[in-house]
Amino acid sequence: MKAVLSFDSAPPFAAPLRFFLTAPLFGVLAGLLFAFDGVDALASRWSPAALGLTHLLTAGFMLQAMIGAAIQVLPVVAGASLSRPVPVARVVHPLSFVGALLLVGGLRWGSPFALEAGALLLMLAVTVFVVAASVVFRVRSTSPTIRGLKLAFIALVVTVLLGGLLAFALARGWQLELAALTDLHAGWGLGGWAGVLLAAVAYVVVPMFQLTPGYPARPAWVFPLAIMGALVVWGTSAVFGPSWLIPLAQASLAATGIAFAALTLKLQWQRRRAKADATYRYWQAGMVASALALAMMVGVVLFPELPHHAAWISVSGVLLIVGGFVSFISGMLCKIVPFLAWLHLQQLAQTRVPSMNQFLRDDETLRPWFVHLAAVLLLAGTALLPVLALPAGIALAVSNGWLGWNLLQVTRRYRRCVASVEDGRAAATERNGAGDAAA
Repeated sequence: MKAVLSFDSAPPFAAPLRFFLTAPLFGVLAGLLFAFDGVDALASRWSPAALGLTHLLTAGFMLQAMIGAAIQVLPVVAGASLSRPVPVARVVHPLSFVGALLLVGGLRWGSPFALEAGALLLMLAVTVFVVAASVVFRVRSTSPTIRGLKLAFIALVVTVLLGGLLAFALARGWQLELAALTDLHAGWGLGGWAGVLLAAVAYVVVPMFQLTPGYPARPAWVFPLAIMGALVVWGTSAVFGPSWLIPLAQASLAATGIAFAALTLKLQWQRRRAKADATYRYWQAGMVASALALAMMVGVVLFPELPHHAAWISVSGVLLIVGGFVSFISGMLCKIVPFLAWLHLQQLAQTRVPSMNQFLRDDETLRPWFVHLAAVLLLAGTALLPVLALPAGIALAVSNGWLGWNLLQVTRRYRRCVASVEDGRAAATERNGAGDAAA
């Protein structure tokens, strides 16, 4: 299965770039928080430290990068151009950025005002984004990527609605089934929004940047539908029953994710490029980590006593969020930001421009990967050896700070090239004007 891409329809670089540049900041904050609160964060998934850390990574790092990616791929892959991508980004970005910080502050330090304000800002940001992105629903689902984007946006709306309900319930003391709602919120967020969007984007970027064969058509169509089907069964069973369907839906959701990871690893093994760059390593490690995490979640379904072991839940969460999604996004950013810089410069200059590798060299991206891998191992190890919390948090902060620095370097090099092109044009115009005057 080969995606049809229309790079001429790509939005201005400024629209997705602002999200890509601020995503690593949340990773740095998550690392610093873990360095000081790591033991409490892994002691219980319900602790303020755990809730704050989780949402720094999900509502912060992941949401920033995923909205930026969606703004970029909608016109290129689906032919669904946002009417005004830069103004939309200018509204959504500050709302989502400040909203995530307030939400995390409210969860970590128990501030009802910050919790409600953060939830409201995030809901407003997602509303503006989804309304702008709703143009994709007018496009026929001619590829699994287009279908996946549509389903991911639906899952995002459900995720934010459940999250808003939970935030106000915590802030105002509403008597709700918080544990069941939290599980459902996490399922729709990590499985529906993040998981389906990951699959939809992977169908394009894995063959394109890692030089693998394309995803087989049948599994590519089935994965997003299977995930959404399991989530719908889970949600309806939680509300209307029977309750015994819930663990079956959860196991089905995890099994689908494991199958996707296994297929992606198989395609990576068949890649045409012998050299393994940082993006390949990030994605390979992410697939292994997420498959292990999902297998641990299947274990929870099969052995209901496992959730009583805090280490089991903590390690699976670290492997899925940091080992999986943070790895995927970091690997994508290492490749997509230099590619977009090269693409937009080429369109501007209409001549030979620096290669992608000149915007960001392989060695510049590989070193942060080693630090990220160490962070994942240390974070998981902290559940068993609490003394590892400080080095784990520092490693997470350093890896994300390094990633952010690399992206800033790409931006700086791009702007320097743009200035050079514009200076050249101005000089050519001046020479032409002087020649006309002499004639």
